[in-house]
Amino acid sequence: MNKNLLIIGASGHGKVVADIALKIGKWDSISFLDDNKNKKISMGLNVIGNTTRFVDYIKEYDIFVGIGNNKIRREIYNTLKQIGASIPTLIHPNSVIGSDVKVGEGTVIMAGVIINCCTTIGKGCIINTGSTLDHDNELENFVHLSPGVHLAGSVKIGSDSWLGVGSVVKNNIEIVENTTLGAGAVVVKDINEAGVYIGIPARRVK
Repeated sequence: MNKNLLIIGASGHGKVVADIALKIGKWDSISFLDDNKNKKISMGLNVIGNTTRFVDYIKEYDIFVGIGNNKIRREIYNTLKQIGASIPTLIHPNSVIGSDVKVGEGTVIMAGVIINCCTTIGKGCIINTGSTLDHDNELENFVHLSPGVHLAGSVKIGSDSWLGVGSVVKNNIEIVENTTLGAGAVVVKDINEAGVYIGIPARRVK
């Protein structure tokens, strides 16, 4: 672990990541990289360069990818691993994490999240505000749960999937990788084909 933290992305998601990092209080300084040339300060923290410059900082900074898009987050994360960057995991102090929960590198868990026992979360995931995961869930790498997502017990979510705000998945369900759930969707049976699903019960629309 380094004394400084660099967050790639200074927009909405990156700012929430920075707020969590500030509350954790492990780093002497926190800065951003962002491609908006007009953005010099975000949340009172300095934007010190664009997102292509992270290689310049790997010796002095822990580096976290604060970008919501799963594909872009995966690409940058993989590059960081290849160059030997130190990538932290960020867990909001006001989340509740049960026993025997495993959380992968580069994942962020936000305020009000509840994760019950024996759940495994992969690398580079986003567990957004107020989401709940019951016992024995498995989230593969680079899954994004939007605010207020609720997973019952023994749910498996495939990699690079994005669950929209307020979506719900009943117990003993498997969702294949690269699946997107629309806001408020309710999943009551396995999803075996990647695509976009909406409604109650959730149905594939593309």
